[in-house]
Amino acid sequence: MSLFNRFQGVFFSPQPTFKALSEKPVWKDALIILLIVMAVYSFIIAPYASQDTLKAYKDNIKLQDKLGKEGYERMIKTLENPSTSRIITRTFLFVPLMMLIGWLIAGVILLVIGRMFSTEGSFLLIFAAMLHANFIDKIFGSAVRLILVLMRKSVIQTTTSLALLMPHADLTSTSYAILTQFDLFQLWMFGVLGYGLSSIFKISVKKGMVISYSFWALKSLVFIALSFLTKGLLGT
Repeated sequence: MSLFNRFQGVFFSPQPTFKALSEKPVWKDALIILLIVMAVYSFIIAPYASQDTLKAYKDNIKLQDKLGKEGYERMIKTLENPSTSRIITRTFLFVPLMMLIGWLIAGVILLVIGRMFSTEGSFLLIFAAMLHANFIDKIFGSAVRLILVLMRKSVIQTTTSLALLMPHADLTSTSYAILTQFDLFQLWMFGVLGYGLSSIFKISVKKGMVISYSFWALKSLVFIALSFLTKGLLGT
C-alpha cells in the first residue's frame, strides 16, 4: 500500500488501512513525513511562541526571585532577541528528537496496556499504527492550528480543544488545563488508533478503543500535572 493510499485511508477507511498495516508494518516514510511537518510547523510558530513566553515571564517577580536577577535578565534578553541558530536547532533537532522519544515511549505503554487484553501484537506494529494515526493530529490538526496562530498572532491562545468554549478563561487555571486535553484532532486520532490496536492485538474494536482511550486518559493526566508545575514556575 502506497503512502498516499495509507494517508487517505487513515481518514476515510481506517479499518482496512490499519488491518493492512497490522500485516505489514510500514513506518519509515510515515515517520519522516511527520518529523518534517512538525519541524516546519514549529519553525513557523517559533516567533509567536517566544512572544507568548516573553509576555508570561516579563515583570514576574516570583520567577525573578527563583532565577536570580542576572539569570532572569539573561532569560528575558534571550526571549527578546532569539538567535536564528537557536531557533533552527530547537525546531529541526530538538523538537523531532523529543517527538520520536515520545512516540517510542507511547508505543511501549500501549503494548503494556494491550497485554492485559491479548498476547498478540508487537511493538513495531503498534509504532507503525501510531505514526499513521498521527496523520490526523500532526498534519491535518497542525494545519488548522497554524492558520489560527497566524490569525491570532499567538500560540498560547490557540487551541482546537473544548477550551474554545472558554475564550476569556485564565490560561493557567485547572479547568482550562483539563479542557485543552479534549482536543478535536487528538480525540479523532485515538479513535482511529483504536481500529489499529484492534487489528494488532486481534481483539474487538471496542477493546481496541478501550486501550487507545485509556492511553489518552493517562497522557492527559500527565499533561495536566505538567501544567501545574509550569504554573508554579511562573508563580501564578
